[in-house]
Amino acid sequence: MSIWFITGASRGFGALVAQHALERGDAVVATARDPKAIVDRIGSHPDLLTLALDVTRRDQAIAAAQAAVDRFGAIDILLNNAGFGLLGAVEEASDDEIEAVFRTNVFGLLAVTQAVLPHMRMAGFGRILNISSIGGYRGSAGFGVYGATKFAVEALTESLRAELAPLGIHVTAIEPGYFRTDFMDASSLKVSRTVIPDYSETVGKVRANAGQVNGAQPGNPARLAEILVDLAHHPDPPVRLPLGADTVAAIEAKHASDTAILDKWRAVALSTGFDR
Repeated sequence: MSIWFITGASRGFGALVAQHALERGDAVVATARDPKAIVDRIGSHPDLLTLALDVTRRDQAIAAAQAAVDRFGAIDILLNNAGFGLLGAVEEASDDEIEAVFRTNVFGLLAVTQAVLPHMRMAGFGRILNISSIGGYRGSAGFGVYGATKFAVEALTESLRAELAPLGIHVTAIEPGYFRTDFMDASSLKVSRTVIPDYSETVGKVRANAGQVNGAQPGNPARLAEILVDLAHHPDPPVRLPLGADTVAAIEAKHASDTAILDKWRAVALSTGFDR
């Protein structure tokens, strides 16, 4: 039996993974700002511990990690799932909107990871799954600030992977495309209050399309939850896992674009060294 620690477990991917892990026979420490919402969503279970956790509160993260170890003896798998989106042009985003999304998506992930890692290092084993996004691999109009938080998650994941692999701890960035969760709802996707007309043909179209996409996303979240539970038990998980046909297509397109840039600008790039 593996012991999971899941943030943002009251809905979306977090709740689905918690359910699937319990069905598999694992124990789950499910956290959310309102732990009652977790029980309302997935019910009670003898191997389920629900805890209040605001990931932006480092003291709560440390206390929740200790409570998990006190109850189950270890934390084997950390799923950093808590987060939300921000839709708007980079120029439209206010200071408080930018700070809020970074505080949860980046600083919250850091706080929880740093709270859990001492327990994993002591055990000499662990799996960390960081929910990133296709937006963490390539930027797009309307999601610049949100994408910046996920680019940060990707960098942290790669660095943690290098630092922790010798200690028996594997770290993976999960890169979903559009999955049929509540991410496009107002509870998970904030929209910048400021609207600048000059962006009507770029961000404006994305903003108008968001409502049409919601509920028609191609990805099956139940299947993603199954994959993540399997991945957590894999002996050699990858540093990043793209999920969804749209994610695969976007990554392939970025690779092609970057290759074209290298081909065109290779001579300039290689000209920067000292002459010998």
